[in-house]
Amino acid sequence: MKGKSVMLQGTSSSVGKSILATALCRIFTQDGYHVNPFKSQNMSLNSAITPEGHEMGRAQVMQAEAAHQVPSSRMNPILLKPTTDHQSQVIFNGIVYADMDAVEYFKFKPQLREKIKAIYRSLADESDIVVIEGAGSPAEINLKEDDIVNMGMAEMADSPVILIGDIDRGGVFASLVGTMMLLTEEERCRVKGVIINKFRGSLEILKPGLQMLEELIHVPVLGVIPHFNLDLEDEDSVTDWEKYTRNEQGDLDVAVIKLPHISNFTDFNALSLQRDVRLRFVELTDPLGEPDLIILPGTKSTMDDCLKLYQTGMAEQILSAHQNNSCVFGICGGYQMLGKRILDPMQVEASQEVLDGLGLLDVVTTFSHEKTTTLSEGIEDWFGKKVQGYEIHMGDTALGKNSMPFIKVIPKDNGALQGMDGAMNLNKTAAGTYFHGIFDNAFFTGNYLDNVREIRKKEPIKRTGVDYWQYKEEQYDQLADIVREHLDMKKIYEIMEDRLDG
Repeated sequence: MKGKSVMLQGTSSSVGKSILATALCRIFTQDGYHVNPFKSQNMSLNSAITPEGHEMGRAQVMQAEAAHQVPSSRMNPILLKPTTDHQSQVIFNGIVYADMDAVEYFKFKPQLREKIKAIYRSLADESDIVVIEGAGSPAEINLKEDDIVNMGMAEMADSPVILIGDIDRGGVFASLVGTMMLLTEEERCRVKGVIINKFRGSLEILKPGLQMLEELIHVPVLGVIPHFNLDLEDEDSVTDWEKYTRNEQGDLDVAVIKLPHISNFTDFNALSLQRDVRLRFVELTDPLGEPDLIILPGTKSTMDDCLKLYQTGMAEQILSAHQNNSCVFGICGGYQMLGKRILDPMQVEASQEVLDGLGLLDVVTTFSHEKTTTLSEGIEDWFGKKVQGYEIHMGDTALGKNSMPFIKVIPKDNGALQGMDGAMNLNKTAAGTYFHGIFDNAFFTGNYLDNVREIRKKEPIKRTGVDYWQYKEEQYDQLADIVREHLDMKKIYEIMEDRLDG
């Protein structure tokens, strides 16, 4: 089965393409095949870094993990990171290419087709199976010209397509039939089956509708996937913030400031597993209170979001809470905001060249056009243990005399300690780092939370030291079990083996 593929497309965004693609990656891998994921174009602020220092969509990293593959930017050649409502940073093959608005990018897309085709082919030549994910809907008739992510991608890969509809949002039969009607005859021939996702209720009551659907679209229903609750990373466009607040019994109140351009919210997946943590996301216009720990997350627009903190009064709330002994922690852009000043002499982010930060750390950040994208590891100064993470940021941060370095960075060449990352104030009530994924390090996270408990005069607790990587493996296996049980895998294998005109 060398170089076979199957493509998952949806009737709209957020129907479950990313999660079902992840499931198929794990199922095919369990069945003994060499599998790779692929999504030609992704729009997301939730990105990750490959071992080569290339940037790619987080969803394809999750799929690579499920397939036991090392993430590669070939799995996601184009990543669009919105910087404003009308403009995005275009990352091609893991490297920043340019900032473009929608019109500029639409004109640019035709130049990408052959490059994407070559990148896909190089990945397919190394794979038994490639699981391809589409984006949005293939029936966006105003965007079909020069399409490179849905039916256009299916054509480039000569791949069969499975169409997914979300029954939980209602109107699943209309969305599936309507999508098929808006496809061309050639495109309809590529659709070899449909999946109904996120089902709650009685399958017996649904069965007559499934039969009528098959008669209308002349395509078989390959499965009805039940609604399930697993701890998997969110799809790119929509985040279920409530999933992070599942531990209502936790006595450690941790408030994440929901910045307008929040990015890499997966930084909090491992943190939410701690049994004493009650995690909540706070809108800028909401009352903050005096949580035990306040976290300023990463952002794609540091200066704009920092201004919003002041304009909404959230900055005053954070400073007041810190004055009353709340601990504060910043990640990436959030770390930059905690400093005294943010300098943008080359106007990388905004027309404003100088902006005052919150002043909780004696650091100053200077933006530059060069983007740092790297996997990193070091020894954190708090407890003296090795930590790992990844960096995605513009600019550098210099420490003043009233801040201590947070992490001694280990360079990749000879392993000697060299360079510093992050900062903490002298009494360790405020800290920040460029390391995304810092809370994935179980030993650090447990000890840090106990330090917060001590500052807040709460007793330390006995921790199990959750291995987040093993936890994710268990979630992928559970996902595969659910999908395998409710999906006609024999038919899917037949679809990949058959010729499209067969």
